Amino acid sequence: MGCFESQRHKQWAFTVETKSKEMTDNSMKAVVTIGNGGYEKLVYQDVLIPEIETGEVLVEVLAAGVNNTEINTRLGWYSSSVSGSTIETVESNVKSPPSINDGGWNKETPFPLIQGTDCCGLIQSVANDVDTKLINRRVIIRPCIRKFGFDNLDNIWMGSDFNGAFAQYLKIKASEVFPITCDWTDSELGTIPCSYGTSENMLHRANVRSGETVLVMGASGGVGSATVQLAKRRGAKVIGVASENKHEQMSKFGVDILYGRSANLIDELGEESVDVVIDNVAGESFPSMLKLLVRGGRLVSSGAISGPIVELDMRDMYLKDITLIGTTAWDETVFPNIVKYIERGEIQPILAKAFPLSSIAEAQAEFLLKKHVGNFVLIP
Repeated sequence: MGCFESQRHKQWAFTVETKSKEMTDNSMKAVVTIGNGGYEKLVYQDVLIPEIETGEVLVEVLAAGVNNTEINTRLGWYSSSVSGSTIETVESNVKSPPSINDGGWNKETPFPLIQGTDCCGLIQSVANDVDTKLINRRVIIRPCIRKFGFDNLDNIWMGSDFNGAFAQYLKIKASEVFPITCDWTDSELGTIPCSYGTSENMLHRANVRSGETVLVMGASGGVGSATVQLAKRRGAKVIGVASENKHEQMSKFGVDILYGRSANLIDELGEESVDVVIDNVAGESFPSMLKLLVRGGRLVSSGAISGPIVELDMRDMYLKDITLIGTTAWDETVFPNIVKYIERGEIQPILAKAFPLSSIAEAQAEFLLKKHVGNFVLIP
């Protein structure tokens, strides 16, 4: 069932406001997010094409992925004042629009902002100090930037801290574009940066090794489905949790065992049965994750889609020498590795659906229904 047919979503405004002006040679179409709130905060309009500065390149956006990150930033979900899941925050915004000034990783989001964390694009021009051989190269962009170098965990994100890919063009430091040679479509490459970079970073930080058992919560989502492939690539045994109606499609990506979302994993697997838990779900299921881990196991997370406030029995952690790993800043090897995996044919894209950029509200609403496997993209 499409999002326009969902009774739950009929109360929400799907139409992105459109603003027009006389087009000029230096104008482009973009979706500008003007503040925290619902779909009414997404304005599809003409804006100026960005002018590149020293060390930068201008990229024509060919495809831009849809992620929880953009939705959560618009909703103000990252604020410490928010305790519910993304869906609960959406419904709360419908009833009472937010007044939040710390919605972007507990700092103010720089509205108005062109969001868009994922980008497959074509380099159109480069600054005077950048190699001209990059021009006309197809690239994917690393959205997580370690602005003080890889010895410092401070980071900024394209589409959350500065303008991103929900536009026909964007500008970015040349150091963050990665030329890629493969037979994937633009839309397929547009699914990669955020989901696969986030997943590889978690597996890298948790030091997942061949022969280990990895439990992936939310295995059918963008990050989850990427994690299934990337963990299998490392030689791990992968157990996934996803809605039963997605199991047939999920089995194509190498997952060894699949359970439904309502399964009692402790009954099914037994305590101390898993080496690593990859959990971007959190919420009520979190306490059982620590019981599933072996002594010395690792739980790694980069999200909390079902709710950021969890119950933690410290005894489950310290008596079993559990390591809890939070990941936001990507390590230096992560994104170059993703490019190598693609070019070697070691992973495959999971493109669920493509939408025109002007249909961003429809795309995000259908994304939140969580009936798909993989990723959505927007085409400018």
